[in-house]
Amino acid sequence: MTVMIRFFATIHGLVAAMFVGISLLLMGSAGKTAWDALVGDDSANMAIEAIGLLSVSVVALQIAQTIIEEEVIRDSHVSAPTRVRRYLSRFLVVVVVSLSIEGLVATFKALHEDMGMLLQASSVLVATAFLLAGWGIFIKLNRAAEDVEPEAMADAKSEDAKLEE
Repeated sequence: MTVMIRFFATIHGLVAAMFVGISLLLMGSAGKTAWDALVGDDSANMAIEAIGLLSVSVVALQIAQTIIEEEVIRDSHVSAPTRVRRYLSRFLVVVVVSLSIEGLVATFKALHEDMGMLLQASSVLVATAFLLAGWGIFIKLNRAAEDVEPEAMADAKSEDAKLEE
């Protein structure tokens, strides 16, 4: 069983490395877009595009960090309510922030380029609001489950010590 756990930790590490690589590519693309915004005619829209690329890059980095910390360093198994809440919360905070930024970027682009796209941009923001509300409901309901298993919170906190080393 130890071999399988190491195998999965290795696979998680490779996936995290791929996220980091893609994030670096997105950062490079954002840098090029920002440079083009400085020297080009359509600077406002290109700057907004660079912000969108950077936000997706941050999401990729955060996902890589979460995978490394949760699956490789902590070697935790997402089964207890505390661990599920913490794992999903780390992921969803990045997704909600990124979708909010993308929704704002899309709104600015729609306002400056094609007003017909404003409905799609607002749909992204409305969906993000629903995701945030659903996440809040999940946390509230999950909190009650944590009260039933207080030892799970102690286990999760002890796993945090692995990151401080």
